[in-house]
Amino acid sequence: MGKFTITLDGKTASAELGQTILEAALDNGVYIPHLCGHGGLAPAGACGMCAVKIKGTDGVTMACSTLVSEGLDIDTRDEMAEKIRKLACDFIFKTHPSDCTGCPKYGKCQLQTISQYVGDTGRKLRDKKLLIAADEKNPIILHEMHRCILCGRCVRICTDVRGVGAIRFEKVKGRMRVVVCGENLTDAGCRYCSACVDVCPTGSIREHEAIAAKMEGKTREAAVVPCKDACPAKIDIPRYIRHISDGDCTAATAVVREKAPFPGVLGYICTHPCEPECKRGYINSPVSICGLKRFAAQNGADMPAGERENPPPTGKRAAIIGAGPAGLTAAFFLARKGHEVTVFEAYEQAGGMLRCGIPGHRLPRDILDDEITAILSAGVSLKTNQRIENAPSLLKQGFDAVFAAIGAHRGMSLAIPGTDLAGVYVSTGFLRLAAAGTPNPAAALLRVMVLGGGDVAIDCAAVARRLGAAEVHLACLESYDAMTSSKDERAWSEEEGLIIHNGKTFLEIIGSSGRVAGMKLASVSGFRFDENGKSVVDVIPNSEEIIEVDAVVFAIGQRPDVGSEFGLDIGQNGGIAASDECATNVSGVFAAGDAVTGTASVIKAIAGARTAAEKMDIYLGGNGYIDDPPLPPPQRNPYLGKKKDFGIYERSAASCLHPEERSRCFDIMELGLSGEQAACEAGRCLQCDLRLDIAPQRFWTDYSNVPGGEEI
Repeated sequence: MGKFTITLDGKTASAELGQTILEAALDNGVYIPHLCGHGGLAPAGACGMCAVKIKGTDGVTMACSTLVSEGLDIDTRDEMAEKIRKLACDFIFKTHPSDCTGCPKYGKCQLQTISQYVGDTGRKLRDKKLLIAADEKNPIILHEMHRCILCGRCVRICTDVRGVGAIRFEKVKGRMRVVVCGENLTDAGCRYCSACVDVCPTGSIREHEAIAAKMEGKTREAAVVPCKDACPAKIDIPRYIRHISDGDCTAATAVVREKAPFPGVLGYICTHPCEPECKRGYINSPVSICGLKRFAAQNGADMPAGERENPPPTGKRAAIIGAGPAGLTAAFFLARKGHEVTVFEAYEQAGGMLRCGIPGHRLPRDILDDEITAILSAGVSLKTNQRIENAPSLLKQGFDAVFAAIGAHRGMSLAIPGTDLAGVYVSTGFLRLAAAGTPNPAAALLRVMVLGGGDVAIDCAAVARRLGAAEVHLACLESYDAMTSSKDERAWSEEEGLIIHNGKTFLEIIGSSGRVAGMKLASVSGFRFDENGKSVVDVIPNSEEIIEVDAVVFAIGQRPDVGSEFGLDIGQNGGIAASDECATNVSGVFAAGDAVTGTASVIKAIAGARTAAEKMDIYLGGNGYIDDPPLPPPQRNPYLGKKKDFGIYERSAASCLHPEERSRCFDIMELGLSGEQAACEAGRCLQCDLRLDIAPQRFWTDYSNVPGGEEI
């Protein structure tokens, strides 16, 4: 667009063809009060706040509706213009309540700051509110219309920009008001996009308190797109869901792969911390974000990593210790930056806990193998059956940087009587035997007791069932609701016959002829941890019981298998000590994932590996930007349109094999979303990220032509 010169308050400024005086002034850091317009939302020219004087003309001009032209000389502080602003401000305040300090927008209200800028008009605020009750029926958006100043922003953005039209102007009892087009916003076809919240200049339309409290103290993006913020790897969830909604699963998978090279694996086993934060959950239930990720990975045609344009080699060599999700993630991103990457794996195959810890009925091995192949084809060299005993030693072998991602493969047990009996297992060994297809003694046993209440314990119970156990028990200290295992996984295991004993402590493994014969438990009234992190259990007297079982599996936690010989400092949790930037006590050696944190989740391990890869890239001379492939900026269509019954769309549930069928084999048990279900589920997304394209509200102190304003 053509540019030309204008004068603003005696200073030369540049403007673009087609801009209004208001737009040109704001772009040049010159504040002009305005209420009826906002960012890309066209003003209505009705508030009277933006009056300015164009030298050489009579009277004043409204800056929001007057186009700039070459040579205009504009005075934003003209005496007549300021009088008109004071009158306009006084008119608005005649119908506005006086409880500013009791308003949640106090200190963040545009009307309040405009009043400060305009100055005292001699007005008197009303002492009482209009008798308009707050509308709290919408679970996301709260309406307190007694604070409304009829600027029209909300109505215009809902109708003109979003194409929804859920609210309108209407005369009620002789006064013009903004009203809902129906009994409630759901009936009105509201898409819950919250655009009206972003443009409302007062506290009239705002987030519900529960949502506002979660947003407090966060960046704007983190606050308005909570699912992405909750994802440890910061995958752009609304973007890939939008691609699925458009029928482009290939693009959706590319969005996931930009942050994590395991889109298919995550679609099966991610703990999806994003879903509890999904704002759709305030309406009925969260979007099935993980299920949609799996659908996209199954139906998208992703370009093999080896066919992508190869980056120029940097001449730097990086060693990765461990081929689990953390190690392979770091290897992938470092290779895509042009570094020569070698992964050392102690076992025969890559995959780490993805292969030997997560059972096949939850994660198909062909999915895992395909994604490992894609990672290796990015230029990663894999050396299996090579255990690295000392991490810093690799620096002496010509590597410029080392990443320790050895996971947490050492299962934990308790020092109670009977642990030396035949038929006692720890989780890692038990699951590894099952994953390898090695004949497992538990296959011939009738009754198994699993000790622990987390996801690994549930996996052990499900595996025992599939190995042939006719009766599977699980005992844990926690109450049922306090168990850390996935609710879905727990419910599925109970459908398969799992018997759960909550609030129990483990006293003794009972033996007979050198083998397990039973498990002695006692009920607890509570438990806590002392200053050393050791559990203190309150046992209920005379509550002991013995459950007859043939095998016991400890699933009470795992820790990294690392000692002083590894050459790195050890943290209090028994893992490698590393900083927030993944640096260890040895320069050039980095660590992340379960090796540092202890057993967490795959997505957290990937997130930790991303941080390590960023810091290693910088250490090796790069810029630390590792996203692959670097996608173009998102093109978000602000138009949503009406969608009948949008507010009552229910979550789609993937089908499962029947409990009797799935408990006899390791076939994948959850069958995933159908195409129709995926389309419906993607259509439930509120598309919260559209709010990022609405200009944030700015105040007079943000501009350079007012006292205290910052230079723009």
